Formats: sequence, structure tokens, C-alpha cells
Amino acid sequence: MHKLLIELPEKIETERLVMRPYRPGDGKAYFDVCQRNKGHLAQFEAGNPIHDVNTLEEAEILVRQFALSWFKREAFFLGCWLKSSGAFAAQIYIGPHNWRQPEFMIGYFADVDHEGEGYVTEGIQAALKLCFVTLGATRVRLECNELNHRSIKLAERVGFTREGFIRETHPDLMRQDGSPSGDFIYGLLRRDYLQMAS
Repeated sequence: MHKLLIELPEKIETERLVMRPYRPGDGKAYFDVCQRNKGHLAQFEAGNPIHDVNTLEEAEILVRQFALSWFKREAFFLGCWLKSSGAFAAQIYIGPHNWRQPEFMIGYFADVDHEGEGYVTEGIQAALKLCFVTLGATRVRLECNELNHRSIKLAERVGFTREGFIRETHPDLMRQDGSPSGDFIYGLLRRDYLQMAS
């Protein structure tokens, strides 16, 4: 099926979260997210676009770009909002790596005020269902820095298998011995996901 014919949900609900694509008008809320999380994400998410947001207008432009990417099936950014309060808890990113296979990459960050509360785990589990059931993925990959112990534990907790290591990819993130850190590569196959979900 052509990617533009795939019917995507308007929102995904989990036990504690409402997950949805960003839409026009989310700029003010996302501006607050950006300002609150810049320091929090500086170490392991230096390339995250929130670091480039300094005004309300820039935040609104970014969420509209996210919305356009969702519509065009180029990237899928999901904001995760708490059912109990409406507060922003996390963001999940799904990026097509190869539509012909199809294979996707997944990424995430927890809001600084909600780190360690399990919201990213909950959101990732729902996002994997979107990948394998809705998007028809044969595999999903995940990359994280070898020093990002929280992310490593999360990847393994939700069922990913460590498949490789790319050496010295972060000259700005040094190991204890003074050498640049690298990235772990994780993968989750469709058959493994279906076995876990059954």
C-alpha cells in the first residue's frame, strides 16, 4: 500500500496518556516545552530541533512542520499528554528508514518534569503498535548513546535487541578514558513484536 493511503489515527490513548500529532495552534504549548527542556536534552539530544526554538513564532512554525511531515508520511512526531492534567509528558518520534521494507526508526524524550515516571515506556509501547500494526513495519530500529543508561534500559525493557555498536560518534561526549563515546544500535523484528503482543 502506498504510504499516503495509510489511515493514521487522530490520537492514541494509553492508560495514562493521550498521544497525538502536533497541529496548528500547538506552538505556545510547544514553546514552553522547548524552553523547559533545552538544558535537560543538551547532553544526549544536541540535534533536537527544540534547541533552535527561541520565540513563540518559531515554535508555531516547528509544530506546523511536524504536522506537514505527518500528513506527507515523512516523519511522525507524537506529543504525549497526561490524561489526568493535560500536561506534556514526552515526545515520541517515528521516522521512515526504508518504506519499501518497511523499516522505521524510533526516538523519544521525557519532559524534564516527568522523567522516570514510565511515560516514555508507555508511549513507546503504543508507538510500536503504530509501527507494526498500522504502518506494517517489518522491523524498527533505535539508536542511543552508550552513556545514556536510561535510554539503554528503556530499549531493552520494551523488547529491543542490541545489534551493534558504532564507535566514536560523539566527540563531545567522552568516556571515562577520554575517548569519544559511540552509539548502540537496537532492533525489534515484526515476529518478535507479535510474539510479545500475543
